Amino acid sequence: MSQVSPVKPMRAAVIHRHGSPEEFRTELLPEPVAGPGQCLIDVTLAGLNYADLHCRRGEYGTQPLPAVLGADVVGRRRSDGRRVAALLRAGGGYAEVACAEAAYTVELPDGVGDEQALALLEQGATAYGALALLGRVRPGERVVVTAAAGGVGHLAVQLARELGAGRVVGLASTPAKRDFVRSLGADAALDPADPGLPALLAESGVDLFMDTVGGPLLRAGLAALAPFGRLLSVGARGGAEDTFAVDELADRSAGLLAFWLQHVLDDRALFTMTAGHLLHLAERGRLTARIDRVLPLSAVGEAHRALAARETMGKVLLDVHR
Repeated sequence: MSQVSPVKPMRAAVIHRHGSPEEFRTELLPEPVAGPGQCLIDVTLAGLNYADLHCRRGEYGTQPLPAVLGADVVGRRRSDGRRVAALLRAGGGYAEVACAEAAYTVELPDGVGDEQALALLEQGATAYGALALLGRVRPGERVVVTAAAGGVGHLAVQLARELGAGRVVGLASTPAKRDFVRSLGADAALDPADPGLPALLAESGVDLFMDTVGGPLLRAGLAALAPFGRLLSVGARGGAEDTFAVDELADRSAGLLAFWLQHVLDDRALFTMTAGHLLHLAERGRLTARIDRVLPLSAVGEAHRALAARETMGKVLLDVHR
């Protein structure tokens, strides 16, 4: 008589209801089961993203409770042992084992370590997709990046340089963050809370204003745009301040663009090209992700609090085996 293999348990950070970071519990759960077109990954590191905060609070997505959050992981693909990074559109990353769509998984070169690969995949693909695929930065153009010390922003500053931007300005909220942004190669780092920001930006003119924050900063960006400039929103919040009348744009012959990473993921060739380009740059030392901190799985609540308070610079990671 055949025997059914027992379901293996794994450690995971779980929420049973939406709310504060205190809702996380480290528990033993059955490992996920891979379906058609999916693969299991023995996770080494999981990444944190701002979308995770919205998911925890019940503001984004429809993941049923209890839920394991986490949209990006790096580890070993169980079927062949190859080192891979994957984006998990249905969550599940804060665990020792994750189930990923094969189409959203990329194999990693030996020259890029786990931390760098994980920090580059989600945020790097977002920054590159926004700047190169949609924003279409041209050599010599003047680019402004908001939240420039964050996970997406600090890579966008470097990629803008890589794409040939003539002047790159980063916006960051503290002196330490502005020093960091300048160290990435930005020509200037400005305080987004400065009431004179639109005038400061307009002095040199802006061809592409890449915003991941929304609200008043989008207005400041529009005020600073040069004729034929583009206002590029990443992760649009959809509030009243993020809405523009056509005549406001026409006054500057300006364009309004909005980027969503899912459209890159849905095109396998485009996703692999984007990921391959980022990893190629990383291998050659031309793109470096800053790792803000690596915390144990049990400290996921602490990681969420730090991210929400904007205390971090670069990428926050979870070591799921600590």
